[in-house]
Amino acid sequence: MIKPSIYIAFTAGVLSFFSPCVFPLIPSYIIYITGITLKDFSESGDRGRVRKETVVNSLLFIFGFSLVFVSLGAAASLIGQLLFQYRDVIRIVGGVIIIIFGLYITGAFRLSFLDLERRFHLKVKPAGYFGSFLVGITFAAAWIPCIGPILGSILILAGTTRTLHSGISLLIFYSLGLGLPFFITSLVLNSALVYFKRIEKYMGLIAKISGIFLALIGILLLTNHFQSIITYLTF
Repeated sequence: MIKPSIYIAFTAGVLSFFSPCVFPLIPSYIIYITGITLKDFSESGDRGRVRKETVVNSLLFIFGFSLVFVSLGAAASLIGQLLFQYRDVIRIVGGVIIIIFGLYITGAFRLSFLDLERRFHLKVKPAGYFGSFLVGITFAAAWIPCIGPILGSILILAGTTRTLHSGISLLIFYSLGLGLPFFITSLVLNSALVYFKRIEKYMGLIAKISGIFLALIGILLLTNHFQSIITYLTF
């Protein structure tokens, strides 16, 4: 049976995809990594070539940022193992931090250090498929400040897991939650643009849902009910 924490990590990845500073730029990233214009997506020319370039470049891009996130998850899990004797302190502090992250995302208050988006971009994409992989790594590093509260919450959960495998699994599913909608969007970009404009109107609501989602996880972790619920639902 798949552990409930895996679903939480996957949901967090999806919410990261729809975050206000990632979602609006997805079409630009797709066009950038594939080198294919919107005209190419919409015309009925060499559809086979367009589809191949889109699939391969998108998967390499996703693999690039997934590698970074999973590495962070492994590091968080290892640190958690080394500090196992302080697991209750980590759980309590982590729960408080996640609640703060959640309230911040809902807009309940502002934190200036989280408002700073230290983004950087590759001005020119390196040639070939390997370039898409490098752009994926750059994407992960550049957007960590933006998706930091959600990603940080999953890393905190990874730090409270009992095994390295569990921590890595959380970040694999987080990356899957972020990468799957990106991949689907890349396949239907021309049609998806219509829905992008519609969804953008609900960015505020999505942010509040994301914040409440994180705050609930933080409360469960703080009150030591998170692991109890997971154990109950697993059996």
